[in-house]
Parts: sequence; structure tokens; C-alpha cells
Amino acid sequence: PDLVSKDVLVSAQTGSGKTVAFGIAMAPTIMGEAEKFDRAGAPLALIIAPTRELALQVMRELEWLFAETGARFGSCVGGMDARTERRTLDRGVHIVVGTPGRLRDHITRGALDLSELRCAILDEADEMLDLGFRDDLEFILDASPKVRRTLMFSA
Repeated sequence: PDLVSKDVLVSAQTGSGKTVAFGIAMAPTIMGEAEKFDRAGAPLALIIAPTRELALQVMRELEWLFAETGARFGSCVGGMDARTERRTLDRGVHIVVGTPGRLRDHITRGALDLSELRCAILDEADEMLDLGFRDDLEFILDASPKVRRTLMFSA
């Protein structure tokens, strides 16, 4: 209970269930006591992953985990159609999963509004820094509210 509102840094081996762990950890932050989400608008949670493949895998796992809650998801990943992503964001989402470069692009173009963000998760945070995404990560986090929960995970 004491960790429900805390920022955390977790290091665990690949395949150990980090995605489910951060999904469970962020649920009280973005849902409170509710069993279902209200109408979707600006995202409440943002998960940043280093690669398209990991981002899409994370989104699939979270869609499964939050299936009964009515959560609406959006992905923002390089190599996919940015116009389709913008339309999804315009319709409203609760949770966005993306890669640093594409997320920064959507923020810069005004398509991704992080003003309601309650939780930011950096998946494979160490790998994103090793890949040179530090500036993008700082830009993204600076575009979100200062009062938010931040969860960082690495292998």
C-alpha cells in the first residue's frame, strides 16, 4: 500500500513478468477505486519502450490485463502510419504505448496531449539511454505534468 503513489525503479530479468507488474502497479494510479474507466480523453498513462516490437508486445499484454476495464489504448511507434495514430489519439485513449522518437513527434505536432498524465513508465530504461534516447525522454517527460508517478524498469 505504501508504494501505490511512489516512483519506483525495478530491475528484473527478461521474461520475468515486468509488463504485468507495471500494469498492476499503475492501475490504482490511473483508475483509483473504479472498476471501469470513464470516457477516454487525454491519456492517463504513458509507456515508453525502446523498439516498435517491444512497444506493440507491451500494448498487447496490457490490453489483456485491462480487458475488463474498458481501457482504450493507442500506440505511437515508428514505422506505423502516423495519421492512423493521430486519429486514435483524437478519439481519446486512456493508455498510450510508444517509442521515444514517435512520441516526441506527436507531442511536437500537438497530436499527443500529456496534460492529464498520471503515470509514466519507462520500459527497458537502460536500453533507451544506451540507444541515445535521453533527449527524447527528457522532452517527453518535460511535456507531462510535474506531479505524476514515474516507474522505470530495466533488465
